[in-house]
Amino acid sequence: MARRSLQPIYWDGDAVMIVDQRVLPHKDKVLRCTTPRQVIQAIKKMAIRGAPAVGIAGAMALALGAQSITAADPKTFRRKFVGLCDRVRAARPTGNNLGWAVEAVYSVAVENPDADVPTLQRLIREKSQQILEEDIAINRAIGRWGRQVIPKGARILTYCNAGALATGDYGTALGVIRAAFEADPTVHVTCCETRPFLQGSRLTAYELLHEGIPSTLITDNAAGSLMQQGKIDVVVVGADRIAANGDTANKIGTYTLAALARANGIPFYVAAPRSTIDPTIANGSAIPIEERDPKEVTHFNGRRVAPKEMAAHNPAFDVTPNKLITGIITEVGILKRPYRKNIRQALEQA
Repeated sequence: MARRSLQPIYWDGDAVMIVDQRVLPHKDKVLRCTTPRQVIQAIKKMAIRGAPAVGIAGAMALALGAQSITAADPKTFRRKFVGLCDRVRAARPTGNNLGWAVEAVYSVAVENPDADVPTLQRLIREKSQQILEEDIAINRAIGRWGRQVIPKGARILTYCNAGALATGDYGTALGVIRAAFEADPTVHVTCCETRPFLQGSRLTAYELLHEGIPSTLITDNAAGSLMQQGKIDVVVVGADRIAANGDTANKIGTYTLAALARANGIPFYVAAPRSTIDPTIANGSAIPIEERDPKEVTHFNGRRVAPKEMAAHNPAFDVTPNKLITGIITEVGILKRPYRKNIRQALEQA
């Protein structure tokens, strides 16, 4: 497989370039977005996905929109920009990083009350690039912390895709795995296919092969059997939103894996930046769960596989209770129980 950067989003002049993850691994296609609407559609249609990457895309959508706002005075600019922020924030509801990024970019307009319109446009563009660059540095820090919990020769299970393609680059859960592999090339990774969108078989498998990390793909429903047979030593997954008490929303099926890991005495770690933590949500019951098109379940590659009259339920995420989580790997350390206290302290760190 030819080696190339896996960075899923970047600036090319005044355009936002997004790797279309819907056609990977069989086709390399890059979407050239010149309007915020195009980026928002890429988020909604899952051309770009993964909470950190979606946050970066949201920031870049705001930068594109800021450039196109016609306003002679800063007050009018700010009023129009607020409306754009609301549209971007609504693109996907479950992940916290999108709302976090929107607030971070909007703060530029708030913190520069005397700036004229061209200056605000420049500062917003610079902020979007800063969010991208900081995400990459954060992922590498997560990897450095996380490799400490990976035993030598470990057989690691991961789920969905929390790699370079789901972030600015490098990855969260896969960042931990990359860092562990750099220190110990004897580790082996088992990745689940992740129905119904197949992020595991299409994207995680692609990234593992790209990095030369020994790996095996399994069906989602094979994970419990491997755990029962003693063939998994540790589970590492990403996250889309973490509540103040440590309850974690991630791709649907994560809760099942956490329960299976607990039943088989296997450590279960979540890897995520602090921007994924939502301190305004007390526990997982308040996390909004996105419902996606039932056709993702009833159809495969555009072809119906279920009976025509069959209804389908397609929640994109589930919530893993904090009692099933061994630790939350962040850029400032590995958070353990009591989660509410340690999460609060982690968020207070500079």
